[in-house]
Amino acid sequence: MRVVIQRVKHANVTVDKKIVGEIGVGLLVLVGFEQADAEDDFEWMANKLIQLRIFHDEDGVMNVSVQDINGQILVVSQFTLHALTKKGNRPSYILSSPPDLAKNQYENFVKILQNKYISPIQTGEFGADMKVELINDGPVTICMDSKNKA
Repeated sequence: MRVVIQRVKHANVTVDKKIVGEIGVGLLVLVGFEQADAEDDFEWMANKLIQLRIFHDEDGVMNVSVQDINGQILVVSQFTLHALTKKGNRPSYILSSPPDLAKNQYENFVKILQNKYISPIQTGEFGADMKVELINDGPVTICMDSKNKA
């Protein structure tokens, strides 16, 4: 499971010119899954996202979490996070979970995250052609992979 986390002032996801998910201050989380990803990966990542101290405290130091500021979270599926680019110029997505499995993984991850978090989790639309708008705050962008949790 791989994520790209962006600290945002605002973010939204549009499908067919209709906003399907939108947040103010918080985290935009792009997430991609591999076939081997399981519930322990989802639990670990959900805990990390909620507790990651990347927001400024009163002294201007990144020392508080999205939970501490009562921020919002928008989760968007993105299979291209597992692109392999070593050979040639056309990325391979062979490591990404197939669509049916990835949809289940995505829904399970969002459910786990929602059960741990105080505010409703906003999402994109799995498998849709989505347009994502954001105002990155900082900018702060962090990449994490559950395979590196040990």
